[in-house]
Amino acid sequence: MSKKVDYPVSDIRHYLEPGPIVLVTSRWQDETDVMTLGWHTVMEFTPSLVGCIIAAGNHSFELIRSSRECVINIPTAEMLDTVADIGNCSGADVDKFSRFGLHTSKAERVKAPLLDDCFVSLECKLYDDCLIDTYNYFIFEVVKAHAAPSPKYPQTVHYTGDGQFREAGRHVSRRGRFMPQNL
Repeated sequence: MSKKVDYPVSDIRHYLEPGPIVLVTSRWQDETDVMTLGWHTVMEFTPSLVGCIIAAGNHSFELIRSSRECVINIPTAEMLDTVADIGNCSGADVDKFSRFGLHTSKAERVKAPLLDDCFVSLECKLYDDCLIDTYNYFIFEVVKAHAAPSPKYPQTVHYTGDGQFREAGRHVSRRGRFMPQNL
């Protein structure tokens, strides 16, 4: 490890992005959209809560705020170009489902569609809206989860800023080092 040097605090996202890039689908009245999202975190296990920052300028923001629901879809690395392209256009200007050939299925508990090409789809309902006005922070409860049985450990994509991504590496288990109650 080389000696550490000062680093701009405005760029810490290059090291601290929370998890895989997701595609969030939304539907309000007769409009459906999909957006690329990197700022999310698991907040609680029971109920299953996920926090997401969705910029107010994003077309999906009002659809999600109005409908109070969405689907968080997790793509694999094979979808990286599509993920980047979805994030670089607005649903106000283009039908992203048609443009990117996205295949969808009907969700069971929300109106937003599931993305068939993603290995996980999480149907979410807004659980708490107290931080939306101040921080654009949505707290969702996952009310239904869908996951493909294989691959067991899909390769996900993580955004590090400046148009750079990392693909998740090899799977490593340390299960034997955990106490059973912490698994």
